[in-house]
Amino acid sequence: MAEAFHMGGWGMYPTLVFGLLLLAASVRYAVSPERRFVPLQISLGILTLVSGGLGFVSGTIKSLTLMGAVPPDARWLWIVGLGESLHNIALALALLILSSLAATVGAYRISQTSPAR
Repeated sequence: MAEAFHMGGWGMYPTLVFGLLLLAASVRYAVSPERRFVPLQISLGILTLVSGGLGFVSGTIKSLTLMGAVPPDARWLWIVGLGESLHNIALALALLILSSLAATVGAYRISQTSPAR
């Protein structure tokens, strides 16, 4: 995991912070499902995904910008930079999956307590 953070670059840190906040809100919702936590989960989910996307885009820009300094026979190295940048997206998606599982538990619990209409 430390290697993934190193390869993903600075974008991994805000993605992790926003994703952990999302996970905490989702677990709180699973424990005590209240409707007031739903907008918080949605906004933190979007923030986590956008943060991972920004880390990916900025890493890709950095990789492609440096191609001018690379010898012509090593121009394929941008693919390595692209792979490293994808760690940001992977972290965001992993945190979204865990949070969605917790939110699903909360949604199930709320569906069992609400009377059918």
